[in-house]
Amino acid sequence: MAGLKLVHLYKRYENSGKKKSIQNNYAVNDLNLECAQGEFLALLGPSGCGKTTTLRMTAGLEDITKGDIYIGDTRVNDLAPKDRHIGLAFEDYAMYPPMTVYENIAFNLRAKKVDKNEIDRRVREIAPLMQVEDILDTMPVKLSGGQKQRVNIARAIIRRPELLLMDEPLSHLDGKARQAMRVEIKRLINEIKCTTVYVTHDQLEAMSLADRIAIINFGVLQQVGTPAEVYDNPVNEFVASFIGEPPMNIMETKIIKKDGNFFFTFEGSDLNIHVPERYYSVIEDGFKCKMGVRPMDLLIGDENSKGTPERIATFENLGDERRIGIRVGNTLMMLITENERRYKSGDIIRLEVRGEKTHLFDLETGNRIREK
Repeated sequence: MAGLKLVHLYKRYENSGKKKSIQNNYAVNDLNLECAQGEFLALLGPSGCGKTTTLRMTAGLEDITKGDIYIGDTRVNDLAPKDRHIGLAFEDYAMYPPMTVYENIAFNLRAKKVDKNEIDRRVREIAPLMQVEDILDTMPVKLSGGQKQRVNIARAIIRRPELLLMDEPLSHLDGKARQAMRVEIKRLINEIKCTTVYVTHDQLEAMSLADRIAIINFGVLQQVGTPAEVYDNPVNEFVASFIGEPPMNIMETKIIKKDGNFFFTFEGSDLNIHVPERYYSVIEDGFKCKMGVRPMDLLIGDENSKGTPERIATFENLGDERRIGIRVGNTLMMLITENERRYKSGDIIRLEVRGEKTHLFDLETGNRIREK
């Protein structure tokens, strides 16, 4: 296996009829990124942000406008895809209908004229890993979506690639199958210990699978970090709102000073939230910004609570958790609770906020305002 290094990588589509970013016409804009040997890196972002284009340039399926790509110590810009020692699992299963599962998995090795006995040994070795040993003689038309994806991934890793590239491999599966395949992919990567770059628009996949996550928007890298780092310390409003389900509550606020303390206030609402002292060095009375707080950092106080009385706008019982919506001005603030009490619209609760878990974002740039 080998690491991956992208250095000042750009991609521009010259034909205006093709997709392109609205930012400087670059689908990928000055991307610098490293994936260490043996690491599982997720490229995460909304549709059209440039993550698949990045993967295709790495695989050699897309021309590079500018920049360099290194797999291990080798600059691969001018190498054909077959010479880059990669495995690629596509979003589309792209199986050969006239061939059995065995023949589909073995196809790449046969094309390289690998010895027949070696091919059989590798197929029999990889089939149990992907749990397809019982369907090797089955035709693709008889397979479920999950089985087809297992064959797709087996076909990619049987080549023993130095780098495994996966382009939204679970996008065609339903919710239950996606969850099962996430577990299978995690188990597989732990067993084969292969450097992996995984493209997805699903933050749950990225958070559950990856060692680190690279978040991209409009072709520009926003943040790279472990799942915990990007969740707890987002660098800007985009990352804060993209990571987490439900997403972070982000609302415009005016900070006022009262009796020596600062409070977040919101237009059209009586809600006041204490500003943590760590922000006192970067704010002042009347300071305007955006305040972010995650739904699980909002609490329902008991009868002795000093929290602000708030009226419930929406209530959803999801079994393992309850989601409560509270109208704050023109914004619906979401709260998650494990409290088994059933509420209804119009009920009054005492809303408490973990002030130390709040985040500040600049109104113009969206960048996080950090304490000094």
